[in-house]
Formats: sequence, C-alpha cells, structure tokens
Amino acid sequence: MIGTALTRTLREAGHTVRHLSRTAGFHDGVNAYAWNIEQGTLDERALENVEHIVHLAGAGIADQRWTDARIKILIDSRCASARLLLEKVRSSGTVIKSFVSAAGINYYGAETSDHIYSETDPPGPDTIARISVAWEEAVDEWASHCRVVKLRTPIVLSPNGGALQKLAVPVRWGLGSPLGSGEQWVPWIHINDLVRIYQQAILQEDMEGAYNVNTGFDVTNADLMRTIAQVLGKAYFLPRIPSLLLKAILGESSSVLLEGSRASNTRLMATDLAFEFPTLKEALINLLDR
Repeated sequence: MIGTALTRTLREAGHTVRHLSRTAGFHDGVNAYAWNIEQGTLDERALENVEHIVHLAGAGIADQRWTDARIKILIDSRCASARLLLEKVRSSGTVIKSFVSAAGINYYGAETSDHIYSETDPPGPDTIARISVAWEEAVDEWASHCRVVKLRTPIVLSPNGGALQKLAVPVRWGLGSPLGSGEQWVPWIHINDLVRIYQQAILQEDMEGAYNVNTGFDVTNADLMRTIAQVLGKAYFLPRIPSLLLKAILGESSSVLLEGSRASNTRLMATDLAFEFPTLKEALINLLDR
C-alpha cells in the first residue's frame, strides 16, 4: 500500500524507481527485479546506479495469530531482508546515499498510558516491541554505509487497503463500536502525508535516525470509530466489543488493537514538515466521503 503510493509520487516528481519482488517483470512503468530472502539471493542489476533504498518489506503484523513460528516470520521478513540488501550493496560496491526504512510506532510496547512517547524513550518489554527492536537493529547496521532514517509508523489511513477499510466495513452496516475499552490511544497518519515524509527522508540530508511519523493529534479507539461513523453518516450506538472476545480470536496479536499510547512527533515537526491532513475528521472526509 505504501510502496504503491510512494512509487507513483516519486515517478511524478521525475525519479526513476525500481522494485524488488518475488517475481521479476515490468509493471505500471516500473522494473521489478527478483529477490528471495529465504535463499539469500538478489538480482544485483537492481542496484545499478541506485542512490536511495526504501525498505518496506515485512509480513503483516496482524494478519495471523502470533505463534512462535509466526513471530519468527515477522522478525525474519524485516531483518533478513535489510541484511540481504546490505550484503549485496557491499559486495557490488554500490554507493548508497540513504537507507530509509519503515519501523513500528509500537517500538514502545503495546500499553495504554498517559505517557506520550518520544524517540528517546526505551523500547517496551512485550512481543510487538521485541519485533520492532530487532527490526531497527537490522536497519541500524546500514549506518556504517550511508545515512539511515527509520520512520516509526502508526496506523496508516488509505482509500486502498489497510486498517481503515477493515474498520469501515462494520460501520457501513451500522455495526460500528469501540474495540475493548475504547480508551486505547491510536496514533495515525494519512497516506498522502506519509508519502511526503518518505520523500523528505530520502532527499533531506539532515534527517537521520528514528522519527515518530504520526500527526500528533492522536485519538482514542472510541473516537476513531465514532468519527468514521459520523463521516459515513451511520449510526453509532452498539456496546463495545469485549476484549476477551478479541483475545480469544486473535491471541496475543490482539494487543496491538486493544492497547496504545500517544506518541510525540516533535522531532518530525522540527524538519519543517506541514501536514496536509492534520486532523482525523479532515483525513476521513478525504478518504471516505467519496
């Protein structure tokens, strides 16, 4: 979802973009080169004359229950891919200016608190934090080769896929309700603003290290669901979905839905970024009122 939107915007700005894919080919004006993370292979032609690498690889966090095997996949799909890229860049002698990687805003752990987390806070103690820490450690290995930017990303609101489309389905049927207590905080960002942040991270040479890339106007889950209902003109009156039910269905991965704290975007805003969609209602009207 992010890669598609970012590719379109970069090409419109005159950049040449290449993709790495399980299957080589030519799609929508972009050359895709084959790589296989498990086998450690990558078509090094993909690296010729490349100046910047954007790393978005990773299995879906909430796509399946978190068994030990699934957690290993979540970590390996992020870490092994970053390390494979670094190995091939070094062996090919390619000079890269920046390595810009997605990262998780749940680096601080899945908990609901009054604390507003900043990039100087330590990681949390739970599974989602462990995944995020391992991910960033692999990305940080690039620091000896080029400038590294890690974008700690919250829920991304997009008209094409992602969490918003899943949340909006029950609301459209008049079945919208808070998840669990509804008091958990939900940092968020509109896909257009996230793409602009990636563009800035690629080209702005003084951007380096970790950034929380939420708008700063975090909302509770109850506020999120209520606002979706308002924008869609749907009723919003049902009781909360019990936490125990979500835990029974999703297991430990339910923590990313049932818990959440606010995050400070002060470091991001110091880069002179201006959001196109700073408030939730503005973003949802743009995305849902179609």
